[in-house]
Amino acid sequence: MDRLIDLQGDFWDAALETLYMTAYALALGGILGLVIGVATYATRGGGVLPSKPVYVLVNLLINFFRPIPFVIFLAVLQPFTRAVIGTGIGITAGAFAIGIAASFAIGRIVEQHLVSVPPGVIEAARAMGAGPWRILLTVVIPEALGPLILGYTFIVVAIIDMTAMAGLIGGGGLGAFAQIYGFRQFEPVVMWAAIVLIVVFVHIVQVLGTWIARRVMRR
Repeated sequence: MDRLIDLQGDFWDAALETLYMTAYALALGGILGLVIGVATYATRGGGVLPSKPVYVLVNLLINFFRPIPFVIFLAVLQPFTRAVIGTGIGITAGAFAIGIAASFAIGRIVEQHLVSVPPGVIEAARAMGAGPWRILLTVVIPEALGPLILGYTFIVVAIIDMTAMAGLIGGGGLGAFAQIYGFRQFEPVVMWAAIVLIVVFVHIVQVLGTWIARRVMRR
């Protein structure tokens, strides 16, 4: 406990780093994943903007990158990370890698939820003269908004978990704090303090996401 008191400044800095990486990765991965998911849904056979070449390409990208273990993905993505943000190590580099990795999982989740929208709703919009983009933006996405929020909530929890592995490239955060000051220095109290705070973050995200999704679906 005394060791944790001595490290309390570093502990809260690590907590802020975890929140920063989570927010950065969610913004990047959330936008890219939404684009990927909508593109996959819209260009599939029978979609609102059917295009077999685009669908095959986007679907292949998702199926190729999504199964790669995140630790390996961190190493593979380092040259691209350096080219985009100027460095392959550090908090921002870790958050960037997490965002790219999460975008493919988000893309699949978005596609699956959009597919669940009843075809009758889409046909009714078409009968009223709505074009493909209007159907996507004003019918399909709003209809699937509640499940999409739950899907994004699941991804945020996964992103928080991935921030712990970002310490391998100097990403910082609570995961790195637990490894450096807890596990490697045989300080279980320090390690468990980081673990408990990660669990608290996950619980808050899950409760908030579920609450927002319920409010949306009740409208």
